[in-house]
Amino acid sequence: MTLQQLRYVIEVAKTGSMNVAAKQLFVSQPSLSMAIRELENDVHISIFERTTKGVVITAEGEEFLGYARQIINQVELLEDKYIEAGQIKKKFGVSAQHYSFAVKAFVEMVKGFDMDKYEFAIREARTHDVIHDVVTGKSEIGILYTNDFNEKVLNKIFKDNQLEFVHLFTCEGYAYLWKNHPLAGKKVIALEELQDYPCLSFEQGDNNSFYFAEEILSTYDFKKTIKSNDRATNLNLMVGLNAFTLCSGIICEELNGSDYIAVKLAKEVTMDIGYIKRAHMNMSEIGELYIEEIKKYVG
Repeated sequence: MTLQQLRYVIEVAKTGSMNVAAKQLFVSQPSLSMAIRELENDVHISIFERTTKGVVITAEGEEFLGYARQIINQVELLEDKYIEAGQIKKKFGVSAQHYSFAVKAFVEMVKGFDMDKYEFAIREARTHDVIHDVVTGKSEIGILYTNDFNEKVLNKIFKDNQLEFVHLFTCEGYAYLWKNHPLAGKKVIALEELQDYPCLSFEQGDNNSFYFAEEILSTYDFKKTIKSNDRATNLNLMVGLNAFTLCSGIICEELNGSDYIAVKLAKEVTMDIGYIKRAHMNMSEIGELYIEEIKKYVG
């Protein structure tokens, strides 16, 4: 197994095509295919399934790719420090459930860096994708929440995928509303009072599960429900339909505007918000700075 083969695997997975990857890597397609097959023989797994439309990474390949990205990331850090003298861009990615404070912290963190020397990525994603991004090394950190309802299931997933969950803070439950919503003037809202209004939640796609829901009380039987996959869409639905969603109460006016408010729920419920990272892997300096920004924002 060579570093070159690992770079080949990462590029093929990225492009989904041997031909396109070969062009990006400046090698012939037969040479690339041979190198991949030799690697698969060495590790005794099929990393890719070959189809008429390209290549598809296998389940075993996904796991292998996670390790390959870790190795290449570490090599690039070594090259940056000892060989290239800063010519290689440092990379940092974070995936998060749909939290405005996670985006706000990212914005503040990025302001402290020269963008010519760094390559940043932030991904608002479904719960399964947040976990998957960290497992495969696409993102260094994943921001999500656990509570009494979902923690046993999520903790098993974290353990099975060699991930560590680090607690950041605990929040109470709130209803997030348009400022002119009929219930916006209340100091506390009972769940029964919300029944006449549409409850918004983020859809979780093929991996839909109450345990993967981004909102608390995911099993509560609201009469009217609407699912979406976009935070801006939810804000529009709040205005147009007097809809609401359930949240942590940590809101960001700089990003969402001042037309929305959070009102505490009468029902006692909590969210433990934190981040996942690969176990036994040291966090990068950039990752540590990002987490510090989150702590400042919610502190």
